[in-house]
Amino acid sequence: MVQYRILKTGFFEADGGAMFGAIPKRAWKRMYEADNEGICLLAMNCLLVWNEKRVVLLDTGIGVKNLGKLSYYHFQHLEELTDLIRLQGFEPEQVTDVVLSHLHFDHCGACTYTRDEKLNITFPEARHWVSKTQWDNYMNPNELEIHSFRQQDMIPVWKAGLVERIDGDYELFEGFNLSLFDGHTKGQIVSFIELGNKEILLFPGDVIPTKANFSDSWISAYDIEPLESLAAKKTIKEWTGGKYVKYIFYHDAYEPEAILLQ
Repeated sequence: MVQYRILKTGFFEADGGAMFGAIPKRAWKRMYEADNEGICLLAMNCLLVWNEKRVVLLDTGIGVKNLGKLSYYHFQHLEELTDLIRLQGFEPEQVTDVVLSHLHFDHCGACTYTRDEKLNITFPEARHWVSKTQWDNYMNPNELEIHSFRQQDMIPVWKAGLVERIDGDYELFEGFNLSLFDGHTKGQIVSFIELGNKEILLFPGDVIPTKANFSDSWISAYDIEPLESLAAKKTIKEWTGGKYVKYIFYHDAYEPEAILLQ
């Protein structure tokens, strides 16, 4: 039997106009809270999923290391990911898999941590899953994303032989499926987890970062290929049509879990 918990690792600030792209401010402010300057509070909601044999972590948040250069984002209320996992009864060494939707620093930063000025791997027994396309993008980033990747987050994991790259749809184990989508960045992993009775737990990462972004045309200005983002949303909704779907929204600070009709 699959069980899951949302792990709320912290928050940061982002401009609402960027988060919701071409949508007018008067419209998106009705759907997502913002201050008088249009600044939104965004979450980093990771997901822990486990059964009798596997303990799987979906994304890791920013972590707590070397945040000085990222002060622009005003990271706040950060929690140690390992502490949150221990609250669920697991040690970091028991995590068997880390599925990374993509490798922007706010999604994979806690894959490593510093101790005595040395980088260490947070989940030393886990295979870290990422798409090959995203990995190539991480190693040779385009000009728009170059500041979204940090070598310190994943290179130690790579050197330890713990990175697994997938080229297409992949079944992690029975009922736990990974699919690839472009848009926000190349080769994002979206996780589809069967809970039984046609019920699906869906972790779309930044394909659909908040509940407000669920509507097809509500596409973030951060997305590198907005038309691909539009196509990705439509495909996900087609695949899950007629099923009971629980969405876990990685960046939604107010409603991280929602059941939405397709």
